[in-house]
Amino acid sequence: MSDIEEKPRPGLRFLWLTIITVVLAAIIAGGVIWSNATTTPKLALDLEGGTSIILEPQVSEGTDISKEQLDQAVAIIRQRVDSTGVSEAEITTQGDRNIVVNLPGNPDEETRNLVRSSAQLVFRRVALVGDPRSQEQIQKEQEKSGEESGGDDGLSDEERKRLEDLTGADSQGDGQSEDQAPSGGGDVVNAGGETKKTDESSEQSTSSESESKDAEKSGEGSGSSDSTKVTDSTPRPLFDPEKDASDWQSDKIIKEYTELDCTNKKNRTGGQQQPSDEPVVSCSEDGQAKYILGPVELSGDHLADANAGYKSGPNGVQTNEPAVNLKFDNTGREIFKQITSDITGKQQPYNQFAIELDGLVLSAPSSDVVITDGNAQITGNFTLDQAQTLADQLKNGSLPLSFQVQSEDQISPTLGSNYLKIGLLTGLVGLLLVVVYSLLQYRVLGLVTVSSLVVAGVLTYLLLLLASWRYGYRLSLAGVAGIIIGIGMAADSFIVYFERVRDELRSGRNLLSAVEVGWDRAKRTIYASKAVNMLAAVILYILAVGSVRGFAFTLGLTVIIDVLIVFLFTHPMLQFLARTKFFGEGHPMSGMDPRLLGVKPAAYRGALNLSIDDEDKSPEAKRREKARLRKAGMTAEDGSDTTAAAAAASESEETSSDTTKAAKPKTAKPKAAKTAVGGMTIAERKAAARRAEEEAAAEDSAAADGKEDDK
Repeated sequence: MSDIEEKPRPGLRFLWLTIITVVLAAIIAGGVIWSNATTTPKLALDLEGGTSIILEPQVSEGTDISKEQLDQAVAIIRQRVDSTGVSEAEITTQGDRNIVVNLPGNPDEETRNLVRSSAQLVFRRVALVGDPRSQEQIQKEQEKSGEESGGDDGLSDEERKRLEDLTGADSQGDGQSEDQAPSGGGDVVNAGGETKKTDESSEQSTSSESESKDAEKSGEGSGSSDSTKVTDSTPRPLFDPEKDASDWQSDKIIKEYTELDCTNKKNRTGGQQQPSDEPVVSCSEDGQAKYILGPVELSGDHLADANAGYKSGPNGVQTNEPAVNLKFDNTGREIFKQITSDITGKQQPYNQFAIELDGLVLSAPSSDVVITDGNAQITGNFTLDQAQTLADQLKNGSLPLSFQVQSEDQISPTLGSNYLKIGLLTGLVGLLLVVVYSLLQYRVLGLVTVSSLVVAGVLTYLLLLLASWRYGYRLSLAGVAGIIIGIGMAADSFIVYFERVRDELRSGRNLLSAVEVGWDRAKRTIYASKAVNMLAAVILYILAVGSVRGFAFTLGLTVIIDVLIVFLFTHPMLQFLARTKFFGEGHPMSGMDPRLLGVKPAAYRGALNLSIDDEDKSPEAKRREKARLRKAGMTAEDGSDTTAAAAAASESEETSSDTTKAAKPKTAKPKAAKTAVGGMTIAERKAAARRAEEEAAAEDSAAADGKEDDK
């Protein structure tokens, strides 16, 4: 008992639960007053309706669209929508050409534009690559760590001044080391393993530069916009970061670069309409690097094929290093040859070109050799799976799927509020059944189950409001089903706990001890069960899409809340009730009455230091005793006769013991020997019953002998 009393009181856990609830409620209230939070969860497409956008791909006449290309477009659009925080969106294909995007509610114009914009694969030259963080973030972290900012990849004030006065490659290369590997970077070599630069390629490179200069002069002289329009026949490169430093070191580009934070997922949604003839700032797809890129040098529609394989050695021997093989068409081969002729041999980052899809840099490899045959190979520190993923992105992005909005309509709920009412009514009926069962099985203790479910419901509602406000979550009918199932499983935790406590009572413990020991044993079962439920919810959320993810989300949420409630409310409440007279003394309506749990009298007397007289027995205990007598083949009268005989035998024993006491000197008896005055143990009753049977048998035998003598 002393160990139990030294444990922390349940009031501390009640306090923590109250703090969590009040903080959540205060956050929601603040969001309602000062932000766009609501007092009801946002509803998904099936319950509220929304906007349906049908996109039709625009391709040249006679060009077929493969299923893989359409699936890649769907994946890109889904990534865009998910990154904006819009949940429960439905993105599917219609037939073999169109894409249908159903967005719940009334999406803003930014989200609509992300859906409408096309995914374009382009090749651009790299002017600068550096730290993905914004300059403000870098300075804050440097202030905390006490480091100087001069050697960081981000642009400090000193570095920006140097960039503005930049004239040579040596100064420009100071921003990053030679060994620094840009995100998604690697090397570009000839697919056949040739790394030797020929005189012919050098001559072609010189010829390309002279043609480019002639074209510039021609454009300046004519003053015609058509003469400067970039076409596939325009000599490359169109941009040289060393010579055209003033273009990419403008105040606009530098400001955008220093303010952009590529570690923020919102800045990596893709879909931005970037100019093709101007330098741009872009993030790597994984958020590990930030780039300043030149104008588009080569369009992805000239990439004929891309596949994953292994790097070829200098003699054409295949190695174990994964690589991505690129194959260009005739036009792309000539353009890529001109680009690699110009950038090969230069220092980083001027020997790199970026492969950009949907406004994000997939890879930024450096060129080690001039590619003259249109077959290139990208190598780097990536696995075969990563190489396959990059190849799929390049292959599916090589065809520019320019989408045209075929229609954009408001759609009504697919299920509607009636289905929501039916779902809520079904959940309410299920909850009432749980309440009725708890009260019948556990009586007043069942109110602990009811109150625990109420607290769990309040926390679930507050967390749904928070998720709707901060993360754009929308509640679907599948999500409602997840909540109902989760709350039902929460009742299982309470039942496991209560039954463990009852088992300890049956073993002879008092209620205070039974609560603590039962909790130590029950919590292992509860935690194991909830871990399995949580694992199932996580796997379902990762693998599923659409409304099924909503079901997995609410199921996982209720599992977490269930563990909190059992730990912070149910167990402390039972600790508190065990100290009350109603539960501690085992009232028949408490649900913890040892006599109703079938506890043996000896065990019950040992646990509570009480005796059980027939007149003190509860009706339920008397009913069970009669049932045991019937099972033993005895009637109630036989039981009472046995009891009377046992009582007579007990009195005779007491009389003989008194006589013995008179003859013998008195000896001290321990208090434990003075047990019940008005009752007998089971062993005493059995002994009395045996003696009564023996006496009855002796009387029958004597009567039989007398009859024989008379004869």
